[in-house]
Amino acid sequence: MSKVLHPTRDPTKMGLGKSIAVLTSGGDAQGMNAAVRATVRVGLYTGAKVYFVHEGGTVIGSARCKDFQTREGRMKAACNLVKLGITNLCVIGGDGSLTGANEFRTEWSGLLADLVRAGKISAEEAKKSSHLNIVGMVGSIDNDFCGTDMTIGTDSALHRIIEVVDAITTTAQSHQRTFILEVMGRHCGYLALVSALACGADWVFIPEMPPDEGWEDHLCRRLMDQRSRGSRLNVIIVAEGAISRDGKPITSDQIKKLVTDRLGFDTRTTILGHVQRGGTPSAFDRILGSRMGVEAVMALLEATPDTPACVVSLSGNQAVRLPLMECVQVTKDVTAAMAQGKFEDAIKLRGRSFENNWNTYKLLAHINPPDVKSNINVAVMNIGAPCAGMNAAVRSAVKMGIIQGHSMLAVHDGFDGLAHGQIEPITWTSVSGWTGIGGSMLGTKRTLPGKMMEEVSLNIAKYNIHALVIIGGFEAYVGGLELVQAREKYEEVCIPIVVIPATVSNNVPGSDFSIGADTALNTITSTCDRIKQSAAGTKRRVFIVETMGGYCGYLATMAGLAAGADAAYIFEEKFTIRDLEANVEHLLGKMKTTVKRGLILRNENCNSNYTTDFIFSLYSEEGKGVFDCRKNVLGHMQQGGTPTPFDRNFATKMGAKSVLWLTEKLKECYRHGRIFANTPDSACVLGMKKRALNFQPLADLKADTDFEHRIPKTQWWLKIRPIMKILAKYDIKLDTYEHANLEHVVNKTGSLKK
Repeated sequence: MSKVLHPTRDPTKMGLGKSIAVLTSGGDAQGMNAAVRATVRVGLYTGAKVYFVHEGGTVIGSARCKDFQTREGRMKAACNLVKLGITNLCVIGGDGSLTGANEFRTEWSGLLADLVRAGKISAEEAKKSSHLNIVGMVGSIDNDFCGTDMTIGTDSALHRIIEVVDAITTTAQSHQRTFILEVMGRHCGYLALVSALACGADWVFIPEMPPDEGWEDHLCRRLMDQRSRGSRLNVIIVAEGAISRDGKPITSDQIKKLVTDRLGFDTRTTILGHVQRGGTPSAFDRILGSRMGVEAVMALLEATPDTPACVVSLSGNQAVRLPLMECVQVTKDVTAAMAQGKFEDAIKLRGRSFENNWNTYKLLAHINPPDVKSNINVAVMNIGAPCAGMNAAVRSAVKMGIIQGHSMLAVHDGFDGLAHGQIEPITWTSVSGWTGIGGSMLGTKRTLPGKMMEEVSLNIAKYNIHALVIIGGFEAYVGGLELVQAREKYEEVCIPIVVIPATVSNNVPGSDFSIGADTALNTITSTCDRIKQSAAGTKRRVFIVETMGGYCGYLATMAGLAAGADAAYIFEEKFTIRDLEANVEHLLGKMKTTVKRGLILRNENCNSNYTTDFIFSLYSEEGKGVFDCRKNVLGHMQQGGTPTPFDRNFATKMGAKSVLWLTEKLKECYRHGRIFANTPDSACVLGMKKRALNFQPLADLKADTDFEHRIPKTQWWLKIRPIMKILAKYDIKLDTYEHANLEHVVNKTGSLKK
């Protein structure tokens, strides 16, 4: 899938003699500017000439450009490119823009021949520009392009939607109201679906899966049921392209009339509209745009005349390259499937991420708890420092457990609570509204179970606990390991155990992402934005910002990439006084140009001697006469706040998946009328690894753990640190950056589309 750039190839010379044009086309999306910035700066870094095409126009245009729809317009565009020596085109837009770009490439040789005949270009010019390379990046808030898990702008649009949902929730609960929220998505229900998951909506309408016949009765029953359980608020999310089974539109007004007439509920409708396109991009979109921009330049410069036009995509956590027209075809297949009423196919064609979201939503929202109980008790607990998203994971685990027929138990205050019997039943209504609440509603402590194992085992037996969900950070991982080790002595601990990583530090082995890290990252990024803005209009200034993370440099690195930092000091990448001096010199050079602000991030434990105060003093002294310095220690604000849409959705899927896995494990471990689990694979970490959620035995992860510094020995994000340095205009080698090879789109049957 991916490889490291060939060490003998100098990336700073890859683009010599080549020209790249970059343009944005179609509807705007937050994060496009980050993609353009990365494309331009990495293009310049490789030695290429880089051109920016304003307003699309006749150089390439889009489905919205009338000129480009004529051959004369396309000839004019080809002439413009040839005259500038541009044979590499980076297009950031939707499927219409990308399809237009590919058609332009297909026609290229014919257009050049016509231009030569017309005397517009010489035969020599035509020979120099004999083929056109095209790479696309998908910028669309709808996330309606198949082949990528997320398009640039989608996460930011979700931020806008969830901000509104959170605000509405407050007023709706005051008055016992039903709110109908219409979000964008004419042909794709991604925004509606993920918003519904992230806020625990009562119902969602999406074009890919219209409701069954008689949905009106079902919806009214659902709303009545929620009210009877004590809920003061009902939320219904509607995609603007929602349809019924016979293809007729389902509108917000139609739903409002139904709820008002049938139930008499006080009902309000909110149509978000272009609010979803606005605002500053989220940290996720900035990082996505930056990573895609780098990958796009590499794809262009490595292309040959035989390489098909490709699109740079995101699969799980991996940057991938896919043939552009394969993706366009699957996107068209979705529309065709919906038109033919093949809605299950439409869901599958949208891709694994969309399908997983839909299945999780269906399980949590559409199934009533069974009448027959399983006689299984599953305990849920939080361990370590609190973080945003923990409550969403607890809610999802509890609801999924109840749906499976289990009795769910809440353990308060972590392993302390398990040892001292702070255990009580937790119900469906107990966790209502928890998705959007930060911190830990169960209470959490850092205490490990090792020294209390006697009491822990006694209470597992006393409360008849058959399985355990541990949600937390590094302490949750170590606590899980201690429970596994205690199985030799305490039979009561021989139960299935799953650890769900939840910590701002993102330092749990077995997962590329932890619940809570995205929220912390957005807090740091938005704070850095404000800090930099505070110096607008004043003299030149450098800000030194200290971030959390323990010994893990994830937050400092990713916030540095998202906020456009000049350097990010971390424990994993050792640095000396000479490195600090080089960074100061680099900033002095930049500050003597038009640059007026600098940003330096420092992980709290990156170096015990080069403290934040030391670095502040060094920069202050060396920058005298050119810039002054300010320092900020962000502290516990990084652990607080309401969870981001990413963390809510991630936590919801993790909580649900963990209980489904435990349910299967319990069946495997049921012997002679009791549960007995003592195999390594009966105690796992559930984590995102590259492209999928995987269960990995705790025991197997020990070898990849630096227990002294509480971090995994291998961390994926270290490979993208060079991007931050290149975007900050450092002259470094990109030889550690992992990049993608061309792959193929997998169709709904799992085979490769050739």
